[in-house]
Amino acid sequence: MKTPRYFQRSQARNSATPPGLDRPVDDIIGMRLNKYIAHSGVASRRQAGDLVKAGKVKVNGRVESNPAYQIQAGDEVSVGNKTVRPDERFVYILLNKPRNVITTTSDEQDRTTVMDLLRDPQLTPYRLFPVGRLDRDTTGLLLITNDGDTAKRLTHPSHRVSKIYHATLDRDFALSDLARLEIGFDLDDGPFNVSWARLADEADPKTVALQIHIGRNRIVRRAFEHLGYTVEKLDRVYLAGLTKKDLPRGFYRHLTEEEVRMVRHFS
Repeated sequence: MKTPRYFQRSQARNSATPPGLDRPVDDIIGMRLNKYIAHSGVASRRQAGDLVKAGKVKVNGRVESNPAYQIQAGDEVSVGNKTVRPDERFVYILLNKPRNVITTTSDEQDRTTVMDLLRDPQLTPYRLFPVGRLDRDTTGLLLITNDGDTAKRLTHPSHRVSKIYHATLDRDFALSDLARLEIGFDLDDGPFNVSWARLADEADPKTVALQIHIGRNRIVRRAFEHLGYTVEKLDRVYLAGLTKKDLPRGFYRHLTEEEVRMVRHFS
């Protein structure tokens, strides 16, 4: 059985009441059926399409087999005889993730997930999920929301969302390797490039700060391994315009209205 953990809500601004954002009615009307089901937290969009084709989805009591069916005003959608609907309000949470926490909504090995740590009763009704991933040993900023479109935009490579990491290495970082980072190189799954890289603190030659726009699995750790280093600590300190200011490790807060507008239209 997993050990109970008690995450802490930050005293940072807007942490007392989730400001969120009401979902516009027009956001639902005309939505494709598979997207509607996905936004209801039932399954991914692709899996939702499979459910529709398998005859497991009804609209107004009738089986609907077309995933592209467009939702109309007053439609009632059910999956497996259970009525489903998207959340009527978007919620946006910024989490400063500790180590040894899994970035997923559930875990078959009963390890602590980021969702286990959001113990605010106000969040219970919402179908929240983490945007992107941080591996178990990586700490730092993680966005959690129920806004699928924003999540997709923030994680799609074409939008080149900025992320800054501080990587603490097993030995002093050779300044000659800065050029290799800036020029870039190929890894097994494609090229690795940084916008910039430098020592995070001149007094600490083992910790490198770098900004990237890619998000492949363990990309920063693998890049330093390519250069002959082992990353002992990895901390994400900046994500899509959001920083760790006033947000200690092990705390979370809700985004301000200004921050919500920024992440929804981030480019």
